[in-house]
Amino acid sequence: MTPAVPDSRYAWIRLMAALALMTIGSGGMYLVAVVLPSVQAEFGVARADASLPYTALLIGFGVGGMLMGKLADRYGVMVPVLIGSAGLGLGYLAAGLAPNVWVFALAHGVLLGLLGSSATFSPLVADTSLWFVKRRGTAVAICASGNYLAGAIWPPVVQHFNETVGWRHTYFGIGVFCVLTMPFIALMLRPRPPVAQVSAVPGGAVVASERPFGLSMNQAQLLLCVAGVACCVAMSMPQVHIVAYCGDLGYGAARGAQMLSLMLGLGIVSRLVSGWICDHIGGLRTLLLGSTLQGVALLLFLPFDGLVPLFIISGLFGLFQGGIVPSYAIIVREHFPPAEAGSRVGAVLMCTLLGMALGGWMSGKVYDLTGSYHAAFLNGIAWNALNLSIAWWLFSRARKATRPV
Repeated sequence: MTPAVPDSRYAWIRLMAALALMTIGSGGMYLVAVVLPSVQAEFGVARADASLPYTALLIGFGVGGMLMGKLADRYGVMVPVLIGSAGLGLGYLAAGLAPNVWVFALAHGVLLGLLGSSATFSPLVADTSLWFVKRRGTAVAICASGNYLAGAIWPPVVQHFNETVGWRHTYFGIGVFCVLTMPFIALMLRPRPPVAQVSAVPGGAVVASERPFGLSMNQAQLLLCVAGVACCVAMSMPQVHIVAYCGDLGYGAARGAQMLSLMLGLGIVSRLVSGWICDHIGGLRTLLLGSTLQGVALLLFLPFDGLVPLFIISGLFGLFQGGIVPSYAIIVREHFPPAEAGSRVGAVLMCTLLGMALGGWMSGKVYDLTGSYHAAFLNGIAWNALNLSIAWWLFSRARKATRPV
């Protein structure tokens, strides 16, 4: 049995396994977007109905993350990952056999989202945080990059097979791939995390986990969840609507897709750099920095709408926002009991996903009401301000709690 030692060679090998699992398991989020036109044409439904599977997947992904986190806390992360591989295999099979869009959406929400992809995000992030002390921020950032890495790898692969064998056979093939690969990788995660030890937060004193930020655990958890919703409502505005925004400005959807690709690509860089920053200044300070910079990028969208400025601002937005979500896992690890990391990280990350879903819809609704994306950007800025306010308040309370009497 491999000894459970933080920051060991095995911990890094385990991190690579987690990265691979997240890259495989997150594929469903991008798969459904690629096959959307084909599914819409075959089922003969409106675009809104054809978009339901993605919404169902996102909701299932978020809710399932919290449930899978509880399983990881109790039985170890290998158990939810094995459940996830079965959920993905059955989900892709059920979706590929779906006779209508409603069954297709149900397969995405329950099997692919709730029981599948959810096991390969927040439980893996939480588990990774337990295996590192000196390089915890960097490790969590690498693990969380699997979600963006999936966005770079899966779409061209899915598009190729969608054009050559059709979307149904593409779903079958990916389901088989998940079932054949994920259980073997999951076996590398069998050892339980090291025994939790009290550690110091970078740039601060030792943190007591009984009353995080001087609050009850549930109060602190609730505030982090609200902050997670708020930051991702703001984050979703450019990510979801940049293509449509470019179309409205007359630049075409292709330019918008290029901006989105640039945004997500630099998001990987952002996550890695933010992880390094976390190692030096801690999770709360990293959240404050990321939220402030994200707000600045959103503000820049208001006065500048030229093609070149939009490319530059999109790149900046990607660099600024990528590290925000992983910082929540570090904050939970620093301020809450390690034995509850899976469920508490899962709850916060569930709220970030719900924020993405809410923000995408809300920005579209604001656009429908006003006929302009200007008000939608202002809405995103307001939500970002809420996130920044909560982060600053928690930071202030944390400083008071650790200040010598």
